[in-house]
Amino acid sequence: MLGWSRLTFILLSGTVTCLVAQQVPPWTEDCRKSTYPPSGPTYRGPVPWYTINLDLPPYKRWHELMVVKAPALKVIVNSMKNIINAFVPSGKIVQLVDQKLPGLLGNFPGPFEEEMKGIAAVTEIPLGEIILFNIFYEFFTICTSIITEDKEGHLLHGRNMDFGVFLGWNINNDTWVITEELKPLTVNLDFQRNNKTLFKATTFAGYVGMLTGFKPGLFSVTLNERFSIDGGFMGVMEWILGKKDAQWIGFIIRSVLENSTSYEETKNILTKTKILAPAYFILGGNQSGEGCVITRDRKQSLDVYELDPKQGRWYVVQTNYDRWKNPFFLDDRRTPAKMCLNRTTQELTVYTVLIDVTKGQFETYLRDCPDPCIGW
Repeated sequence: MLGWSRLTFILLSGTVTCLVAQQVPPWTEDCRKSTYPPSGPTYRGPVPWYTINLDLPPYKRWHELMVVKAPALKVIVNSMKNIINAFVPSGKIVQLVDQKLPGLLGNFPGPFEEEMKGIAAVTEIPLGEIILFNIFYEFFTICTSIITEDKEGHLLHGRNMDFGVFLGWNINNDTWVITEELKPLTVNLDFQRNNKTLFKATTFAGYVGMLTGFKPGLFSVTLNERFSIDGGFMGVMEWILGKKDAQWIGFIIRSVLENSTSYEETKNILTKTKILAPAYFILGGNQSGEGCVITRDRKQSLDVYELDPKQGRWYVVQTNYDRWKNPFFLDDRRTPAKMCLNRTTQELTVYTVLIDVTKGQFETYLRDCPDPCIGW
């Protein structure tokens, strides 16, 4: 669900998918079953599929998609500017974004800069605002990811994406503005070379990095934000000041999906590469025991917590808090998720799968928070 909900049992995957303790208030800590396929008041519909042809020049890869999604992207970019102008009414920050941000950030790695320039051209949105849309995710994503293994050693990767909390509250329908405006931009993408699928991902049209994706038959990966004093703002400032030895977190996910050829190779890259913002990388493979949560600060790995089915650890759950610390009491998604997984046991998890690396199954569903809907 885009927006906050009470999570209890999550094995639904993609970027905007979750299960809630109750479909509508009042919420309890009952664990719901038979919720797949999604239906009812929290279900908005499936996410459309598009193909990204990696054989095209980077400047042209997103043109076909962005012709369709340009109006929705303009809406959310305007909302982002309105939020900025609410804090700095002079409009000088937005002016700085339009005129100076591309030069301040300099060259982006790989194909990303040319891809963003192409998106700016086809949507007629200033390049600085397209860049702002792309770096927004270094700061504001709130997510839940789960990897489970059944008794036959089959791995399932579940994910929900929450984005937009505290970014403009709509008092008319009790929703977060950015959350609602991201839903029309949510897309499934099939990245192809030589007319063959290289990887699949769910993202927001206009964003060239990736937060959720999988390489059929090899691995799946999701990204959760990790809050830290030494966070993404510090990383971006270092980048602006010329220290560019770290990678943008959305870009590194895109890079491993495009280039890595195994679970172990991907784990090594995500564990050791310097990144601009602290993060949790949740990685799943295609063999028993191939599942882990990598807790990262900007320069190094702090913890790699792995599946260990022989010791009874048949799932890992990651929200936005270090596993060895208590979550914020208003945002405890970890406890109900673990509670319901423990009640469900391994034998009942298979029917809820939406990401399955081995079978190549990848499904995404948009969700709603029916009124009355609290902000978290």
